[in-house]
Amino acid sequence: MMKLLKAGLVAVATLTGATIAAAQDTIRFAVTDIDGMEALQTEMGPFKEVFEKVSGLKVEFFAVSGRTVAVEAMAADQVDFVLTGPAEYVVFNARMQAVPVVTWNRPDYYSNIVVLDGSPYQTVSDLKDQKISFGEIGSTSQHLEPATLLAEGGLSYATDYEPVFLKRNVAVEALIKGEIAAIGLNRTHIEQITEKFPDQKFRVLVKGPELPNDVLLASPTVKPEVIEAVRKAFLDHGTELLEAVTSQEANAKFLGGGFTATVTDADYDVVRKMYENVGVTEFLAFLE
Repeated sequence: MMKLLKAGLVAVATLTGATIAAAQDTIRFAVTDIDGMEALQTEMGPFKEVFEKVSGLKVEFFAVSGRTVAVEAMAADQVDFVLTGPAEYVVFNARMQAVPVVTWNRPDYYSNIVVLDGSPYQTVSDLKDQKISFGEIGSTSQHLEPATLLAEGGLSYATDYEPVFLKRNVAVEALIKGEIAAIGLNRTHIEQITEKFPDQKFRVLVKGPELPNDVLLASPTVKPEVIEAVRKAFLDHGTELLEAVTSQEANAKFLGGGFTATVTDADYDVVRKMYENVGVTEFLAFLE
């Protein structure tokens, strides 16, 4: 009788576990800076394979064409988890209280204000009344933080200088021609322009602090136990997952990084301050 009772309890426990798993054994996953399903499958395919193995969850890719599509998809309950940048997280959280789950850490992730080595500009204040180019509007490392570095140097956004938004190589060409005075870039971009323009020497006028990392966030509709299962997978199998992610050259920015499962919303208050430095005090929409 006791053996039958134990067997029954095991069966109930197994059935209960299966029921919980069946409630959400597939998570819908998007990445804001990967455009289209083919690229998503290529760049994140190895991660998907390892994550499914270590977590017991299935991953269903949800392709987006940018951050706006991603936030609208989450609002429409079409996606559960989104990998995105710091500036984007602030909007996701303001729009629908998206939950930060785990950071995807990027070594040497910081912004710079760069000038030509031979330029007369020696301090931020020397850039007053000049044109300064930023990268993608609303980008943490190419716009918000460079504008913050200028603000900390005494220059008010769009008042003490003229912000323009040029593609990186176009901006460098404009810098060489003297059409702009400086460019806001992150560390990786400096390496790229140095390689692209080997005959030019660039100088970092000011370097910023390490930025908050990219973050995997969850829709507020995702059950807490599913969020914890995802977080635990990164906590227990971070090395394997990082190897899978960085096996693709497109994800080289994460080389030498890792994952942090103790992330909180407060970690991104510094990004909210960056938004304020460009005149944004409500975070319900992306800068366009």
